[in-house]
Amino acid sequence: MDSKQKSSQKNKISYQEFGNASSSEAFERATPELPPQQQNIRVQASRSGRKGKTVTVITGFQTKPETLAQLLKQLKSQCGSGGTLKDDTLEIQGDHRQKVVQVLSELGYKVKISGG
Repeated sequence: MDSKQKSSQKNKISYQEFGNASSSEAFERATPELPPQQQNIRVQASRSGRKGKTVTVITGFQTKPETLAQLLKQLKSQCGSGGTLKDDTLEIQGDHRQKVVQVLSELGYKVKISGG
């Protein structure tokens, strides 16, 4: 066998159930992009599983991950602290419930503080 035959054998697909495997559109998660007025956002302070550190947890978003990343960056700068994005949930370090509610309300979201 010469090198052309070897490389063509490596690229052969013996079985493929759905469409083109290189098409990532089929594997992307379908997330409805709702306007801010139609989203019900919950803000709560949590300490469980964080070794006693308080974290402001923001849930209920129904937007694309890119939009959430942009919103997280804006909230972190407004609160002056760090944060992260985990499974469509924003986490801001520290107890910033009032500030987060104020900022999200100004952006047009329906926001409620939940928990104690």
